[in-house]
Formats: sequence, C-alpha cells, structure tokens
Amino acid sequence: MISLLHPQSVILRRHALKFHALTPRNLLSNANQRRFGLTRRHRSDGRKHSSKSNNTNNPLPPYVTYGFILPTAGLTVASVYAYYSCLDFVPFTHRRRFLATSQAWEAHEGHQQYKALLQRHKNDILPENHRASVTVRRVGSRIAKSAEEFMKRYDAESGPHSDMSDSPYTYTVIRSDEANAFVLPGNHVFVLTGLFRYCHNEDELASILGHEMAHNIARHAGERISDSLVMTMLSRLTLLIDPSGFLFSIFVPAQTLLYSLPHSREHEVEADKIGLVLASEACYDPRSAKQVFSRMKDDTERGSGRNNAPPPEFISTHPGYDTRLNHFDEWMPDAMERFYEDGGMKCRNIRDEMTRARRLAAAKADLNQ
Repeated sequence: MISLLHPQSVILRRHALKFHALTPRNLLSNANQRRFGLTRRHRSDGRKHSSKSNNTNNPLPPYVTYGFILPTAGLTVASVYAYYSCLDFVPFTHRRRFLATSQAWEAHEGHQQYKALLQRHKNDILPENHRASVTVRRVGSRIAKSAEEFMKRYDAESGPHSDMSDSPYTYTVIRSDEANAFVLPGNHVFVLTGLFRYCHNEDELASILGHEMAHNIARHAGERISDSLVMTMLSRLTLLIDPSGFLFSIFVPAQTLLYSLPHSREHEVEADKIGLVLASEACYDPRSAKQVFSRMKDDTERGSGRNNAPPPEFISTHPGYDTRLNHFDEWMPDAMERFYEDGGMKCRNIRDEMTRARRLAAAKADLNQ
C-alpha cells in the first residue's frame, strides 16, 4: 500500500512519539515501576498471591470440621472431666490421686482372688487352731479395729468417701518359706510362715499387719488398676500416632521407670506411715517396725553376694531398707505419743490383756499337742 503522507511528516510524527514517552509523568511512572519492581510479571504474580490468600480464608471442608475437629474436642473435654471427677484423697496423708474404681468393685475382685488363693494353697493352709493362726487372728483383729477407728477419724478429713468394706476380716496362714504378708480388698488377710523369721513377737507382727492393712484402707490396689487403665490408653495412642511401634517401644519403659516404679515406692512409704499409726493406736510398740526391717536388711546383706545384690532403689518397686528406717525415725515421735496416750494407761491395760491372751493360747496349744 502506498502512503499518502509526506516523508517529512512521518519523521515529525516519530519524534513526537518519542517526546511523549519522555514526558515527566511517564518518566515518574516508569521510575516508580522500576523502583518497586511493578513490572507486568510482578503485577501478575501479585494477582495470583491475592487469589491464594483469598482461598485460605475459605472455611474448612465439612468432613474435616465434623469428622475430626469436633470429635477430638469433645473427646478431650470428656477425658478432662472424667479425670477430675475421679480425683480422690488418701486418708491421713491427704495425697491427691486418680481413682477410677469403686470400693464395691474392688471388694468383689478381692473376694474372687481370695477363693482362688484358697484353692491354690489348700494343702498348705494351717488349721484355725494352730498357734500361728491364733496369733495372727488375735493381732490382726486388734489392727483391724484400729483401722476402723482410723477411717472414722481421718477419712472425713480427706473429703467424701465411701465407708470401709462391711465384709468381715478373714485370716489365713499359709505354710511357705517365703516371707510375705498381704491384705486383699474385701478384708482378706494372708500371712506366709516365712515371715516369722523376722517377726519374733506380736509387736513385730503388728507392724507388718499394720503396713498391709494400710494398703487396704488407702485403696492402693484400686489406684494401681486406675493408673494401668490410663497408661494402657496412652500406649494405644502412641500406636495411632506412630504405627511403626517405635514411639510405643520408648513410651513403655519410660513410663515404667519414671512413673510406675516411683508410684509403687510412694505406696510403700505411705503404707509404712499409716501402718505405724495403726499399730501404735492398737497399743503395739511402734519401735518394733525398725527391728523387723533391720533384720530384713541384715539378712539381705548377708545373703547377697556380687551376683545377688539387690537392685538400685530407682528400679525397684519398694524403697531401700535405709530409706524406710530413716522414715521410721522421722515418724517415731508421733507414733510414740499415740502409744503413750493418756499417760500410757490405755495401752498398759490392753497389753496386760494381751499377755493373758498369749498365755491362754499357749496353754491351749500344749493341750492340743
């Protein structure tokens, strides 16, 4: 196509376009664009960023909200409520603990275990008229009476509690070389004859029975079951978080070392403290507890060579003997004050009755032989 414009007019038009591009307004606009990097590419990226930020403000999909967030929040609130509703206080020590079992359920389980133990050791149970059985029943009855008075006095101080089990106490002595005694929920007392290697009189036997009955009235068995329920749930949670099981393999030994074992030792110390109160208020000499545990310590040290040394306390279910003896020294002034209550008149009369009962039991045992 042939242009009708004069060549000079074309040149002038080109110069005019160049001059228009160099006006102050356009220069400022170009400078600002270069200064702030607002090129076309950057402007397009800004528009993209703005659209992304708008997308993040959109609500979560319903399946996330109703399928995960709300159930998780509800489960968390329910778990916290259940935990705090099961908090309880131990009588006398006022220790706060988690207790999810009822006393009726604990007693039922104790009755079942009692029947099973009778069946298992039926050939080794001493008869009721045996001198050891008579002694255990006589001492245990006095400790049980002291435990009932203890609960009336201190259970109300720790908050609302159910009464002690109404089941009558049973006393079973089993012929065994093992030195042990325990009390099942439901008031079932068991003594293994190996314990008499360390308990040489009724005062010393009372210190052990007081300790075991303290476990019962403090409901340590129910507390252990409650703790095991929580730990089982947490261990299952680790498998949900890490299906490979690596986290589970770390959690189980960690909770045993850092929680279960220290908690077990705490129970033993608590039973020592309450047991000393039970024995002293039943008019048994509380100083006998140190004699029993001193014999156990000496026997352990004599019989433990390099290969049979007792484990360190931090990996044991029970405190070390030195720890327990130090605790007895700490608690002994209070126990002796209870023992000498009313100027010692109360316990003097009761101990005279104990002496007469021992003589009568010995006479009956001689007649039976």
